[in-house]
Amino acid sequence: MTILVFDSGIGGLTVLRELRVMMPDQHFVYMADDAAFPFGDWSAEDLRAHILKLFDELIETYEPEMVVIACNTASTLVMEDLRARFSDVKFVGTVPAIKPAAERTRSGLVSVLATPGTVEREYTRDLVRSFASQCHVRLVGSATLAVLAEAHIRGETLESAELLSEISPCFVEHSDKRTDIVVLACTHYPFLTNEFRKLAPWPVDWLNPAEAIARHSLSLVKQPNEAQILKNLGQFDEAIFTSGKPDFATKRLLHGFGLRVTADSAHCA
Repeated sequence: MTILVFDSGIGGLTVLRELRVMMPDQHFVYMADDAAFPFGDWSAEDLRAHILKLFDELIETYEPEMVVIACNTASTLVMEDLRARFSDVKFVGTVPAIKPAAERTRSGLVSVLATPGTVEREYTRDLVRSFASQCHVRLVGSATLAVLAEAHIRGETLESAELLSEISPCFVEHSDKRTDIVVLACTHYPFLTNEFRKLAPWPVDWLNPAEAIARHSLSLVKQPNEAQILKNLGQFDEAIFTSGKPDFATKRLLHGFGLRVTADSAHCA
């Protein structure tokens, strides 16, 4: 029984962390499509074709019981295609947490910080119309934050001014009201939350959907029996990179997450 967690890079580790807390007896395989990172550089049709082709091999190789798409861009683009193509596999997606943001906001001013692809997707705008029609929702697309987040979690120093320029559009003042919730609609962004807090012009709730994704996944997956638990105890959770060559800082990070990089990562490139 394997749960496959998929992202364009290492941002999906924010989701994997919560999944492992709630399902410690499961076996996880983390799939980073770093050869294609960032997904924002792709056209929608090219990216859809690329992900579907990649999953043809992933499903055949790992036969997962469940796949968690820990990427907003991929989820809003290909989730329905994946479910139709692999009907025997449970798929859990990651979509902007607009509904809970609309339920929690007091000011009615909500911002969604995402990649340009997620901002432009009609799926995202449908979420706003369906669940936040009574709010003022600002969609903010950043072409660089995912790259900056990867650099940050590898230990590189970031320029505060560069980060501030990316998040500044999220902060809206209208009459005597201010934005009070920013939805983190990219799984890379929670790694930058502490930096965001330091730079924000006023306190806001940075809404990270990882825990909710893990709870939903838990409700769908079969719980392993005693024999399966014992088998899983003898397995490492794996990390696979489509490039086949994660750098030393990435390997060190993965080691901290208790993941072993599979030696033949490049077979999925």
